Amino acid sequence: MATKVRRARKAKYVKLFSPFLMKETKHELIGEPMESAEGRRQWARCTLSRHSQLVDLDVLEAKSDKTAAIVQVSKEDSKIYNPSDVYAVGDVIYHQKWDDLGVVLSKEIISNGGFAIIVQFEKQKEKKLIENLVK
Repeated sequence: MATKVRRARKAKYVKLFSPFLMKETKHELIGEPMESAEGRRQWARCTLSRHSQLVDLDVLEAKSDKTAAIVQVSKEDSKIYNPSDVYAVGDVIYHQKWDDLGVVLSKEIISNGGFAIIVQFEKQKEKKLIENLVK
């Protein structure tokens, strides 16, 4: 009887400036890269502070100055999360209760036929939220 050997996913690390620690630290790329009109983006989590920031992979690969790769995400650029709204992959949302910003990674249909979005937040990590809720 053959047994399956599970291999751990190899984590990819990059050195980036951490605004939380005010120095360059090792960051782990988390989630999957997101393709958008602005380029390829992915979240990177600091291995020391655990703070996450969105980075532009195209800029990161092209330049030696990695501070230019950090994508600044602000509340002003985001949509306030509301379960009855519909979101697109790549949308930046702000969750008022958690006071946290996130980017929509993917969408799915849940078991009851409703819709959900997978969001990578800065503080809350990856969460599944309801969308298009009809009351």
